[in-house]
Amino acid sequence: MPVRRLTPQQPSVGDLLATAERPLVSFELFPARNDEEQTVLWRTVRELEALGPDFVSVTYGASGSTRDRTVGATEAIARHTTLRAMAHLTCASQTRAELRHTIGAYADVGIRNVLAIRGDMPGGPSVPFETHPGGLANATELVALVRELGDFCVGVAAFPDLHPQARDADLDARVLVEKARAGASFAITQLFFTTERYVDLVRRVRDLGCDLPIVPGIMPVTRLGQIKRFAELSGADLPGWVVDRLNAVGEDPKEVRRAGIDIATELCEELLEFGVPGLHFITMNRSQATRDIHRRLLSGRAADRLRGTGARQDAVTTA
Repeated sequence: MPVRRLTPQQPSVGDLLATAERPLVSFELFPARNDEEQTVLWRTVRELEALGPDFVSVTYGASGSTRDRTVGATEAIARHTTLRAMAHLTCASQTRAELRHTIGAYADVGIRNVLAIRGDMPGGPSVPFETHPGGLANATELVALVRELGDFCVGVAAFPDLHPQARDADLDARVLVEKARAGASFAITQLFFTTERYVDLVRRVRDLGCDLPIVPGIMPVTRLGQIKRFAELSGADLPGWVVDRLNAVGEDPKEVRRAGIDIATELCEELLEFGVPGLHFITMNRSQATRDIHRRLLSGRAADRLRGTGARQDAVTTA
């Protein structure tokens, strides 16, 4: 496998968002747990690489459980592909020293883009968060720590469907502004299905005088059970109309998949018309659904916006 020299000087995700003349396209992956998953991951990486995404991200266990695998997968993608890699980082159930070690490991392998997330307690997002002894209280503190330890570009999470613990739209907007003031350069949302929820979040943040780019996170539905489970884990709202559209096609997996791709494509088209700064696809290490959506977008009514050849709203002042 050819080795590509890491170039920390390349434009960061924040740089790309600040200068892009079209919405960015990016993909989320998770580190493999065994040889079989490793094969699937790298097949997906190569298939998605062919689409020319602006970056890919690699998830990190909510309590640091995948730390070494996340570092390894992110480094391997950066070294052995043409892709710009971003590593996730959570602070739940970890000490400040452990977090410093992980941040140092990212720096050692040339990773300069980090998505800083608080993470959840064992049991999921509905369990009240407890600060680990010697750890950090929230994602805002994590952003500040990452920025203080090196020349990192830091992204953060955003919640169009409201954070599952507070359920307060105004608070969600204020917290996002606090993360920006701590040094975040952009945000990526949790999955959602309703454009209006995203638009509402953006407008609340803009009303607070913050121009942080907010990239929507998109998860194609390929199996109803999977999306229900993911929604439970993330705290996202699974609207009744989504369930109804999927149930309407019966139990044929191909028809469920087709309906899910239709839903995701329609959401992306609406978001592109609004003027989003990018689309971040949660792939679950499977590329086919994402590639189908990408192909549809490039041949549909939002094609000019995605290519940067059509008029769109300014990504910083709106989305």
